[in-house]
Amino acid sequence: MIVQKSIEEKLASQLTPSYCQVMNESHMHSVPANSETHFKVIVVSEEFDGKSRVARHQLVNGILAEEIAGPVHALSIQAHTEEEWQKRAGAVLDSPDCMGANKAT
Repeated sequence: MIVQKSIEEKLASQLTPSYCQVMNESHMHSVPANSETHFKVIVVSEEFDGKSRVARHQLVNGILAEEIAGPVHALSIQAHTEEEWQKRAGAVLDSPDCMGANKAT
């Protein structure tokens, strides 16, 4: 949980989110047991107000640049303003099935 903890701490300190969930989805992919390579981040922050979806993702990617350059292979980002989050009633998009090399097509 070293990578996951790092992601959680960086997002909390730099975005001051009202909601933040970091999910390790590595187990859904063709990686060794206990890997920390595939993550989904759901984050709600006032920092996203007035920013496009692309700008929000760029902000999160910038905060997590060290992890993305190293152990993180895939990062799914759901970045919302407080108003958007309330309209969604906390609904989170499901992650797609892995299409990795060891998966049947």
